Amino acid sequence: MPYNLDSPTRIGEPVKLKDPFGWFTDEVEQVGNHAQREVLKIVAKNLESFVRWPAEALLLCPEWDRTPVAVGKMKYFQYPHHVRHLAREKSVRLDGRPNGPAIAAFLLAGGERPARSGSSNDWSIHHLYSGKFPYAGRESTTHATKQPSHFTQSAGLIAAHPIADAMVDEFPAFTWLLRADAFHRFGYDPDRVFTEKHDELGFAADRPCRVVEVPVFMGSGPRPPGDPGMTEFLE
Repeated sequence: MPYNLDSPTRIGEPVKLKDPFGWFTDEVEQVGNHAQREVLKIVAKNLESFVRWPAEALLLCPEWDRTPVAVGKMKYFQYPHHVRHLAREKSVRLDGRPNGPAIAAFLLAGGERPARSGSSNDWSIHHLYSGKFPYAGRESTTHATKQPSHFTQSAGLIAAHPIADAMVDEFPAFTWLLRADAFHRFGYDPDRVFTEKHDELGFAADRPCRVVEVPVFMGSGPRPPGDPGMTEFLE
């Protein structure tokens, strides 16, 4: 199924990092419906009731993306041994469906995914950089699911209450408010709009990101201290 990324609305001014909520309040004046503007402001003032964040920036599977292998076919995943080992340690259930690796990254990075009250599902895990809503003066934005450096990057993921989940897909100012929050929390700036110096993963140059590497052990001698060896990852 093709992505529907077109939007008739976009932010009008660059985000003011020193006063993101003040910037947001000005931006939502573009919304023509008074009731919708008030809902946006209420949710933005009470984000802790509608959004959950991971505890750290974690890139779980640096080589994975969610690009379909063929037109009309969704991509499914089989997790490598070292990721299954991490998941067992954290009691995280792995899901091989298309957004499963992103969910795993969020949970393994210490994120909380509350249960919904009107469904048996939990809150959705949402990529903040979804290829939608370019920055002011830009023509495109990062599409995390298509890029291995961002698909399983916890710094760009939130658990969203259904209200916030709909808002982040509908209102560009709300999306950029959360993107600015991700920058404040983690230094995550894949569009390179909040600061001038970045590393290769899209972070401000002085901010850390833990990358889960595939364990490597070669040879038949004793393992180095602390190296679990691939055999311990077998089911």
